[in-house]
Amino acid sequence: MKKRDEKLDYNKLNEVLNKGNNILKILLIAIIIVGIYVVLMVLKELKVMNLILSVLSILSPLFIGITIAWLINPLVNYLEKKGIRRGLGITLSYIVLVFIILLIIVSIIPIIYDQLIDLTNSIPTITESMHNTINSVVDKFNSVDVIDTEVLKNKLFKIIANYGNNITNSLPNMLVTRTLGLISGIGNFLIGLIIGFFMLLSFNNITDTFLIFIPDKYHKSTKELMSKINRSLRGYVNGALFDATIIFVACSIAFALIGLKAPILFALFCAIMNVIPYAGPYIGAIPALIVGFSQSTGIGIGVGISIIIIQSLEGNILSPIVMSKTTKLHPVTIIVGLLIFGHLFGMIGMLLSTPLISVGKTVLGYIDSKYHIFRGSEIDEES
Repeated sequence: MKKRDEKLDYNKLNEVLNKGNNILKILLIAIIIVGIYVVLMVLKELKVMNLILSVLSILSPLFIGITIAWLINPLVNYLEKKGIRRGLGITLSYIVLVFIILLIIVSIIPIIYDQLIDLTNSIPTITESMHNTINSVVDKFNSVDVIDTEVLKNKLFKIIANYGNNITNSLPNMLVTRTLGLISGIGNFLIGLIIGFFMLLSFNNITDTFLIFIPDKYHKSTKELMSKINRSLRGYVNGALFDATIIFVACSIAFALIGLKAPILFALFCAIMNVIPYAGPYIGAIPALIVGFSQSTGIGIGVGISIIIIQSLEGNILSPIVMSKTTKLHPVTIIVGLLIFGHLFGMIGMLLSTPLISVGKTVLGYIDSKYHIFRGSEIDEES
């Protein structure tokens, strides 16, 4: 009786194990997402986030100082490599920073303020124009029996009137509140500048300070991880700032040429909202389109076309060049993050979701490179 040598089919075994590993990866990622969502919901229900925000508000000068030092440190390091003493390099960097801030305050802030006042004074005209537009559009549906056009118009008019009255009535209080907030913010920023200056003197040694609280055997790994997080965040921030600046300049020029009221104000809003992936450009376009169409159909169409052209160039040319090597996040991941953070923390959450997810991905990627949690392991084929 012949004995048959039975060989294990390693290719099929590897295939089964790889499929199993892929399923486990998906489950693990889903568990992580659900876990983060549950933690955030619990924090929200317990109002822990309010406490955290209050603490952050009190310590805002410290965080401003850390942010300023973090942003300027590469320039200071560059000057130091060129033979300029660190203290002198920090002083020169601060002179440039203060000059840029003063230039913005003197040249742009007054214009934005004047345009805001002009826009507010134009609210009655804009409201009347929107009434006429709604009348002309809704009247076209008079022949449709299913739609009660008069009820529809009354509801729309009521919404517009309430919105306009709220803006007009709340404007004085809003201006006072914003002015007081601005004064407080300027004070915090000045204190933050001072803190940032002294932090820059030994900024490169800050990592070593944090390592005091970490066991010695993890020092090397912690330094590597912090370096990766720093590169990821810096790349994202630099890319987002450059991207937003280009959008601001392009929209300012386009809106001014078209004749839109408060062009710089709306361009600034478009630039800020553009930091939010996917949804941001649409959010930023809505106010400009509403005011544009309230002025005239031609201006509204011009605003819409200019935004489409600018966003198309930004999305297809500028963003891939600037942002392609920064976040490296899957679109679905970004959208899920926007939905979760936007639902829990509103617009601020949407602005912070992508960099926070990018940091989380960096941490998970580093852990995976050390412990191979997300990687599938294949069995070597043996004869």
